Amino acid sequence: MVSKDRRRRELARQKYARQQQRRTEAARRAKRRNVLLAGVVALALAAGAAAYASASLVGGDRKDDGAAPPADPCARPAKGTPAAKTWPKEPAMTVDTSAAYTAELSTTCGRITFAMDAAKAPHTVNSFAFLAGQGYFDHTRCHRLVDEGIHILQCGDPKGTGAGTPGYTLPDEDLRDPRIKGGVYPAGTVAMANRYDGKDPKTRNSGGSQFFLVYEDSRLPADYTPFGRITGGLDVLTKIAAAGSHPDPAHGSTAPNATVVIDRAAVRKT
Repeated sequence: MVSKDRRRRELARQKYARQQQRRTEAARRAKRRNVLLAGVVALALAAGAAAYASASLVGGDRKDDGAAPPADPCARPAKGTPAAKTWPKEPAMTVDTSAAYTAELSTTCGRITFAMDAAKAPHTVNSFAFLAGQGYFDHTRCHRLVDEGIHILQCGDPKGTGAGTPGYTLPDEDLRDPRIKGGVYPAGTVAMANRYDGKDPKTRNSGGSQFFLVYEDSRLPADYTPFGRITGGLDVLTKIAAAGSHPDPAHGSTAPNATVVIDRAAVRKT
């Protein structure tokens, strides 16, 4: 029969083991959070060109466990190649700030639509509409899926590496939107990625063409212009997320296992 002292020691040992496990897990989460909040998405410099990406949107610290990826839930991309054109400056403002605009992404995984707020984010909406009209987003791969810590799909880079840029930058807008107060971008938010490093004000106002779609509430600092709200296709994003992600050395983060390609992007005034 186990003595009371021995039983007490065993319970104490088990309690200590549980505490150590919790500490280890907390340290692991803290490390991931620090990467998420401090690392710049794809801040790799290619031939001296600054990568256009998003500080705080880094995932990809997961190890490859060698397991076979799930079946690709998406169709083959339409024939075509991403645009290579860039522009020396932000396009002239032609957006009607009193009007409503809807963006439609026809992807290999399904259609995603979102309403854009031209009144609160005129520069961002104007640029997005311009680039869509130029076919800039057509045939581009959504290169990043973050499914740990935050839950976003990042698109808008013709290079598919996180280094793509339209050649100009955009000002930060609507960072005081009450919907993102409290450090949470709610599911359905569409926001502009940037290369703000969280410290240097000179890295502010660095948005370009890359944007991210939030498919679950995600805790992020209010540093990214929220310019749209998903009106259709959250189920598409859920399907993409369910297929998981894998480490991608091209941008040091995680890429979706699903073949997510924007066959065509269009914006219409409604």
